[in-house]
Amino acid sequence: MTGSTPPWKRRFRKEADREPYDGSDGARDEGRGSSESGEASLERASGTASGGATDEQGRLPVPVDTPAPVAARRAAVVRDGLKQGLKVGARKGGDRARAGLAYITDRIIQTAPRIPVRDLATLRAQFPGLGPEQLADKLVAGAANASSTVGAGVGAAAMLPTPPAMPAELAAEITGVAAVELKLIAELHEVYGARPPGNLRERSTAYLDSWSGERGIDVTKPASINTALGGQLKRQLRQQIMKRMVRNLPNLMPFLVGAAVGAVMNRRDTRHLAARIRKDLRRVQVPWEALPELPPLEKPADPLRVGELPEELGGG
Repeated sequence: MTGSTPPWKRRFRKEADREPYDGSDGARDEGRGSSESGEASLERASGTASGGATDEQGRLPVPVDTPAPVAARRAAVVRDGLKQGLKVGARKGGDRARAGLAYITDRIIQTAPRIPVRDLATLRAQFPGLGPEQLADKLVAGAANASSTVGAGVGAAAMLPTPPAMPAELAAEITGVAAVELKLIAELHEVYGARPPGNLRERSTAYLDSWSGERGIDVTKPASINTALGGQLKRQLRQQIMKRMVRNLPNLMPFLVGAAVGAVMNRRDTRHLAARIRKDLRRVQVPWEALPELPPLEKPADPLRVGELPEELGGG
């Protein structure tokens, strides 16, 4: 056609893209390809077609809810540090609890041989005219009064503004009540004619086994009498101490509420223990007239003063 440009004189599209255009909007004609703004328009059109939201000017928003990689790594480090700190704290707390249980267990084991125990002859002379059940009732009543006194004393001490001393008060209460109840167990065995064989330390270990298991000693079965301080007995003692600690926690309540709660709970627990011991001892009871003459009980070299014991427990 007339006026058309020959093919060999036409410019390549690549060269046309490089050449600027004098138009006001920067657009190029169809023969010279699309401009940068045209490419952006195509990208916006494709984004809108795919479901992406655009602003008023037709631009896609930059996502801001996705955390940066650095922030995510920092959050992971903080989270791992908190988990590790909780694990370390729990481990340290468990170690302190085990150490406290071991300390109270050792104190009770050391206390047991020092507890003064009255033999049957002494008890009958102190309470003349009473039979086995009446005498046992007297001993249980005295022990319940003594353990309630210990609980009330610790509950009153909890009113003092000394929170760090509370674990020590709880340990003192458990040790004091254990001494009262060990003395009761030993004298109940005397009343029912079921004194375990052995010397002072062996009998004390047998009474510790009876206290930890809340059961009477069957002297007719020597194999069932535990007179050795082995690992099993210490585990039983720790379990019994843990039970007492959980039950005695309300004793640390302030405003003398803990004193009242401690007195009631200790009295109840001692009576409950005595009932279980007496139930077992009645099955192996030996009447007093059928008892062989037993030697007097040895006196501890360093007798323990089990608080202010009532007369029924040898106090006064």
